[in-house]
Amino acid sequence: MTITTAEIESQPATWAAALRLVPEATRLLARPGERVLAIGCGTSVFVAESFAYLREAAGLGETDAAYASEPRPARNYTTVIGITRSGTTTEVIEALQALPAGVHRVVVTGVADSPCAALADEVLLLDFADEQSVVQTRFPTTFLLLARAAFGEDVSDLPAQAAEALATDAPFVPDDLDHFVYLGRGWTYGLAQEAALKVREAAQAWSESYPLLDYRHGPLAVAHAGSLVWMIGARDDDLADDIAATGACVLAQAAQDPLIELALAQRLAVRIAGIRGLNPDRPRHLTRSIVLS
Repeated sequence: MTITTAEIESQPATWAAALRLVPEATRLLARPGERVLAIGCGTSVFVAESFAYLREAAGLGETDAAYASEPRPARNYTTVIGITRSGTTTEVIEALQALPAGVHRVVVTGVADSPCAALADEVLLLDFADEQSVVQTRFPTTFLLLARAAFGEDVSDLPAQAAEALATDAPFVPDDLDHFVYLGRGWTYGLAQEAALKVREAAQAWSESYPLLDYRHGPLAVAHAGSLVWMIGARDDDLADDIAATGACVLAQAAQDPLIELALAQRLAVRIAGIRGLNPDRPRHLTRSIVLS
């Protein structure tokens, strides 16, 4: 078993542990009326996009997401939330340092004594969900589950549901695929982007992600019998029919909850790596954190 696989399978436990932090997460993330910006790099920016959608949908106030390396123009944010597993990502450090005085800095991290944590006014510490693997799996899903709980959603059953889903081999996906597409809608578009990133990182394979109904607007042209198109947390039967007509394999809402689907997509990325003779613990050209000199 690879480290990445072990961390994927540990998600029910880390999700259950996160539920103990709901009061703290509510205090830090769910302050009504604040104008919030969530920033990150790689996986963390996709998490930030999902977080921003969920926070606004909960009626808590305007919430944006941005790449830490592509700062937004000044918009009088009350709070900026930096999401960084290691707390050492150079672009996140620089973005936090560049914030004007008076902006409340919150850092979500897996490492307490990290440079980003030192720059924060307050820290949401998820050290129990930190990872050895370069490829992030349980840290982002644990944060999103905790955010959903902080915004008032009942997610108490999700750890048990995830354990049940990960104990099976479902969903079935053929071994001879060469193209992987993930589609999402609303907050699950961030999950779709993250699922596609896992395939690129772990398996060095061709993967894409799009908002659900935008898939017809060009990307459908490359769908073929070697494609998997997975609709995460959303479905559109007419679109599914159009995709199936290309010969592609179509999945829609393959689990009870979108976060569980992401966990299953992570597992698929590891399986694809195995088929291609790759070790997902050693993704090509990548390190656990991007630290620039």
